[in-house]
Amino acid sequence: MTESSENSRKVAANRKAFHDYQVLEKIEAGIELVGTEVKSVRTGQVGLSGAFGRREGGSIILQGVNIPPYEQGNRFNHDPVRPRRLLLHRREIERLGAAVEEKGLALVPLSIYLKRGWVKVEIGLCRGKTHGDKRETLRRKMTDRETARAMSAGRGKRG
Repeated sequence: MTESSENSRKVAANRKAFHDYQVLEKIEAGIELVGTEVKSVRTGQVGLSGAFGRREGGSIILQGVNIPPYEQGNRFNHDPVRPRRLLLHRREIERLGAAVEEKGLALVPLSIYLKRGWVKVEIGLCRGKTHGDKRETLRRKMTDRETARAMSAGRGKRG
């Protein structure tokens, strides 16, 4: 999340996005939802894998986010994978849209969380990783783990 506070609660995270993409920038945005979608999000039922954002007209639309129907929603329930509009300032929309179209970047939702009762989405402006980049990331994580283990083992022997 871009701002950590006691009033926010993470509902869903897109861990696969950090594996497949290099996140260049993180942006917090509101999301336009109907009533039963908000209730489903509050119960923690959100799927972000395979979701992406794209510019349509004067707004950015989030596609592929799966919010299952609310169990007590009866006939007023929503379509689980409908496109949802992101609530951003016009300048942000223009800047992100230009970056996606010109530089070959992608808008990927990283997490959905509740902040002061509002549903927020953390979007990443991302560049796709190649197979070699993914291997390098794994190598770096393994060496970091090994050094942390060595440091903690060294501290235990001194005492």
